[in-house]
Amino acid sequence: MVSLDEAVIVRLKSHGETFEIYVDPDLALSYKGGEPVPLGDVLAVQTIFKDAGEGDKASAEAMTAVFGSTDFQTVVSGILKKGELHLTTEQKKKMSADRWKQVVDIIARNAINPQNGKPHPPARIDSAMAEARVEVTINKSAKEQVEDVLHKLKPLLPIRFEKINAAVKASAQNAPRIYQILREFGDVRKEEWVGSECITLLEIPAGVQDEFSLKLNNATHGDIQIKFLRDKDVPR
Repeated sequence: MVSLDEAVIVRLKSHGETFEIYVDPDLALSYKGGEPVPLGDVLAVQTIFKDAGEGDKASAEAMTAVFGSTDFQTVVSGILKKGELHLTTEQKKKMSADRWKQVVDIIARNAINPQNGKPHPPARIDSAMAEARVEVTINKSAKEQVEDVLHKLKPLLPIRFEKINAAVKASAQNAPRIYQILREFGDVRKEEWVGSECITLLEIPAGVQDEFSLKLNNATHGDIQIKFLRDKDVPR
């Protein structure tokens, strides 16, 4: 839960009534964008105010008149979806920079250069976005903006989203150590034991090949075999 010092106010004015709640600005924007964020995580204070500055609570009559209910979750959800998020200039600047970085990270993890099959470094994507004069808004999630950004990058960069297959062979000793790592990076398609070794076939975003290999090698001190496969080479 965000502290009150870092929280901002969402204000809704409707039917002559005013409702205010203290929220985590990042989570509030995510919730407004349709992401499944628990309301308890969004709120800094579990209270619905008429005037947050004065500490005046909203009345049950006002809630019923506007929302048709006094249910806390229903009212808070309505305020978040329809209300206005009040941010300072510094908060807007920080959130804008964070959202930009989130877009860069998503593209870097999922995209490759189709000319050589290799990922684009985040710095190259960042530079191309600036050159293309991409505008990233804090009012939408990073995921919602990626497709439009990718479209603007294509005249400047050979780029496309792609997934690749990875075959990983680990010893009985190392298999438990990499179990969670494999599932964090992709979708496991097949897993089988051959003697004392576990062979896992999974699909991962093309842009994370280096990070994937590094984490597995670190977890096993290099005692692992990793092979990236094209679709035609994947065992059926």
